[in-house]
Amino acid sequence: MKKSILMLFVVLIGQLLSGQVTDLEKNVLIDLYNNTKGESWIKSWDLNAPVSTWEGVTLENNKVVSINLMNNNLGGSIPNSIGDLKNLKVLNLALNNIGGYIPESITDLKELAVLRLGKNKMTGSIPKNIGSMEKLLVLDLFYNDLSGELPQSMGGIKGLRVILLSHNGLSGSIPLTFGNLKNLERLELGDNNFGGVVPDSLDNLTNLKMLVLAENRFRGEFPGDILDLPNLKLVQLQNNRFGKSDFSADAGSSKFALFDYDGSNHRNFDFNKINSNKDVRTADTRFEDSFN
Repeated sequence: MKKSILMLFVVLIGQLLSGQVTDLEKNVLIDLYNNTKGESWIKSWDLNAPVSTWEGVTLENNKVVSINLMNNNLGGSIPNSIGDLKNLKVLNLALNNIGGYIPESITDLKELAVLRLGKNKMTGSIPKNIGSMEKLLVLDLFYNDLSGELPQSMGGIKGLRVILLSHNGLSGSIPLTFGNLKNLERLELGDNNFGGVVPDSLDNLTNLKMLVLAENRFRGEFPGDILDLPNLKLVQLQNNRFGKSDFSADAGSSKFALFDYDGSNHRNFDFNKINSNKDVRTADTRFEDSFN
């Protein structure tokens, strides 16, 4: 009897020292540490200390719900085992030196709301099954070396508010299903190899504040009804292959749309035909990161 009590006590102490997470979750974190060269991080982990003390790891009810290691000199690659953190809501590994592919297993994180992998060195394509991440609100993959086309399934993530994919090597066209993203506030696709026409379905995005399509190969006429979006604050279109756009003289009642374009290509847009009730201005800035 005493031996049983002692064994139970040892188990409980072991759980306490590990930060009360399961062995499975702790092993995933150790995989992340090893795969991303944890010994070289700016703020490293003491693997002998409780998980609850590890930099950037947040626990709720003994589960790992958030990993925030932004700007912490991570290298290497993300381990496939990351998909075993079934309760993870936030994964922020932005502003590091992570390479390799985005593991397909990341789409197993069904509770994930924020995925930030921007400003790394990741290659390959966006996982095709990303549409299964139904709780995703923020998808930040900007400034990597990603290629391939945008998965059609992305248009099924109805709660998405932010898509940041600028400065990659992505190609293809904008899926028509993006018109279903009614909660989207920022759509940034600048400096890629996208082509085709901009779909009219984007005029369904009534919450859109920022649209960045600059430095691509879009062609045809830019859909003027997009300027009618009530919350639109910034549009960047420079260095594409748009035809001359005739924006309706009676289009739009929103207060402000800022066009950023390359002055040498201004002939592609007839700014005199944009509704004069809008405060439409031009700017030389590129890829602004925020708006009010």
